[in-house]
Amino acid sequence: MAKNHTRYIFSMGELKRKDNSIAFSNEKGNFYLPIEETRELYCLNEVSFNTKFLDFIARAGITMHIFNYHGNYSGSFYPKEYLISGDLTIKQSLSFVNERLVIAKSIVSAIAQNIHEVLYHYYRHDKKELKPYIDWLKNDVPSLLHVTMKVEQILFVEGQIWSRFYDSFKYFLPEDFVMNKRVKRPPDNPINALISFGNTLLYTKTIASIYHTHLNQSISFLHSPREGRFSLSLDLSEAFKPVIVFKTIFDLVGRKKLQVLKHFDKSLNYALLNEEGKKIFIDAFEERMNETFLHVKLKRKVSYKHCLKLDGYKLIKTIVEGREFTPFLLKEKM
Repeated sequence: MAKNHTRYIFSMGELKRKDNSIAFSNEKGNFYLPIEETRELYCLNEVSFNTKFLDFIARAGITMHIFNYHGNYSGSFYPKEYLISGDLTIKQSLSFVNERLVIAKSIVSAIAQNIHEVLYHYYRHDKKELKPYIDWLKNDVPSLLHVTMKVEQILFVEGQIWSRFYDSFKYFLPEDFVMNKRVKRPPDNPINALISFGNTLLYTKTIASIYHTHLNQSISFLHSPREGRFSLSLDLSEAFKPVIVFKTIFDLVGRKKLQVLKHFDKSLNYALLNEEGKKIFIDAFEERMNETFLHVKLKRKVSYKHCLKLDGYKLIKTIVEGREFTPFLLKEKM
């Protein structure tokens, strides 16, 4: 499946180079992907390949994201960084030391504002039970962030935002998809499965976007920089979760395009999308990522995918020029 140079592989098989194409082989035969039409490759099943293949896609600038048989994210392979700036890395490190609280607060503020925009749609359509929460998002969260003086306090506010958001699902989602408790590793019900899968897809898209900037993936502001993960991608993906992941989930569930008995694996307590369910979700996710809209400030049409990259550039201006960092806000959409 291809959407805007993104290829998804759902079956077990082998990836290798064939002339100037990517060849995927399994019991059904050989399938060829033109190298020039591929920028990202998602392996959503057990797929084998060798170092010769990795060298081939690295030279072509292709990022590959790997998931195991159960749909859990294993990691990403991307080519040697071609946009390296020692000067920016030093300044990014200094920003972490001197401006971490300010940038972290901006990210959490954007999460709250975007959730408010998403839920206000349901409030306007007669879900008046949402009013206390959307009022809290609009009035209380800015006040709480204003007085927080430690990263741990900011993370606590962020946790409260997400917790109350999950609790609001009972007012507008079918009973099958109501959230009892957020469980990540592994998900324990259909809604947790959708959130984990969607968040992981968004995380990998953010990794690919940051790769095309001079930013250092390991120096983050809201999330603690840690070995073994791209923590800056976790930071920059946060503001987009309500807009990309949750709007996709709400639309698919609300329109009954995803159903528990039909699109989830019964043998795993319906806590994992089956292949048909993954295809439906990915189609909708890619469609939303590539959806274009007229940006209020830029005065031109942009896609959500492009906005991910723009947030990277905005962060660079904050680091280099001291400009205020304001992550993507849904209200910027005309």
